[in-house]
Amino acid sequence: MTSSSTLRERFAASLMPNYGVPPVVLTLGRGCEVYDADGRQYLDLIAGIAVSSLGHGHPAMVKAVAHQAATLAHTSNLFVHEREVELAERLVGLLGGDAKVFFANSGTEANEAALKLVKRAAGPGRHYFVAASHGFHGRTSGSLALTGKDSIREPFGPFGMDVRFVPHGDLDALRDAVDESCVAVFTEPTQGEAGVVPAPEGYLAGVREICDATGAAFVLDEIQSGIGRTGAWFAHQSEDVRPDVLTLAKGLGGGLPIGACVGFGDYADAFHKGDHGSTFGGNPVACAAALAVIDTIENEGLLAHTAVMGDLLAEQLDGIDHPLLAGQRGSGLWRALELSGPHAAHVQEQAAVRGFLVNAVAPDAVRIAPPLVITPEQIGVFIEALPTILDAAEAAATKEQQ
Repeated sequence: MTSSSTLRERFAASLMPNYGVPPVVLTLGRGCEVYDADGRQYLDLIAGIAVSSLGHGHPAMVKAVAHQAATLAHTSNLFVHEREVELAERLVGLLGGDAKVFFANSGTEANEAALKLVKRAAGPGRHYFVAASHGFHGRTSGSLALTGKDSIREPFGPFGMDVRFVPHGDLDALRDAVDESCVAVFTEPTQGEAGVVPAPEGYLAGVREICDATGAAFVLDEIQSGIGRTGAWFAHQSEDVRPDVLTLAKGLGGGLPIGACVGFGDYADAFHKGDHGSTFGGNPVACAAALAVIDTIENEGLLAHTAVMGDLLAEQLDGIDHPLLAGQRGSGLWRALELSGPHAAHVQEQAAVRGFLVNAVAPDAVRIAPPLVITPEQIGVFIEALPTILDAAEAAATKEQQ
C-alpha cells in the first residue's frame, strides 16, 4: 500500500464520514505547489478554499506565527493583547469610516455574530430576515438558517427564525421581500459555494438603497471575496458601497483560523457588554498571521498582481475551444469554469491525476481560487494542460453513462 492509501484508511477508520474520504493526502506545501504523502507534486489552484492567500510556507507568515507562538499563544477574551488591537485597527483603516470589529474563529462564527448584532440593534416590530437562494453563510444553526441551499439546510431545521429567500441579484424580488418588519438582508457580492456566481453590476448599491428605505440592516458576507481575492481589499469597494455589517474569514488568516464581524456606524456599538464572546476569537497567533497577510499583500503589491493574474487567467480560459468548457466567470483570482454538463467531479478528478488541484463546487462548475502569489508561468502550465484534462473528463463521463 502507498503512504496515501494507508493514511486514507486511517482517516476513514477514525474520522466521522461527513467529508467522505478525500482522494489526495497532502503533507507539504511550498508557494503554490503542494506534495502528497507519496511525494507527488500538484499546483494548488484552490488554496484551501480561497484561504491560503500567500500560498504555503511564506516567510512572512512563518516568522510572524513562530514569533507569536513563542511569545504569547493565547489569552482568552479576559485580557487585552497587542496583536488583536493592531489587527482590528488595520481592518478599520482598510475599510474606512466608523467601524469596530469582533473576532471569531471562522466564517460561520462571524455570521453568527452578525446575526446576533443585527438582532440586538433591531427596533421593535422587526422579526424576519431576507437572504439569497443558493447562498451560503455557514453550517452552524444561525448561519445555516440563512443559507439558501436546501440540500444542506432542510435536514437540520426547524431553525426558530423566519428567513425568506429571494433569487440572488434580483433587486425587484428583494424590494418586494423587504419592509419595515425586516431585521436584515444577508447577501454575498458573489455566491462562492453556488459556483462563483456574481451578482449583476449595481446589485450591492441596490441592496443598500432598499435597506436605507426600510431601515433593515445590510449584512454583506465577504468571507470568500474579502482580503484581496477579487483584486481589491473587499469586493464591495469596487461598487463604492458600504454595508452595515461585514463578515470576513478564509483569506484573512492565510491558513490559520480567524473570522471577523465588522459593524459600521450604529452597528459598531450595538452589542452590550456580555452579549457575545469567544474563548479563542482574536487569538494572538491567528491575529499575527492575519497581520502578516495584510502586510505582505501591501508590501508585495498583491492587489494589483491579483487583478492582473485574474485577467490573464480569464483571457486564457476564454481562448480555449472545447465542447465541455462553456465559459468562465468571476473576478480576480476567484473564477469558475462553466461546463456544458454536470461533469465537474470528473474534471476535478482528472485534473488531480495530472497534478492540478481544483474544486468541483457545483455539478457544472469548477472553482479556481489559487494563492494570490501565483505566477503567469503557473497559470500558463494549467492552461496548457486544461484541454487534455477536459478530454479525459469527457471520456470518463461517457464511460460512466454506458
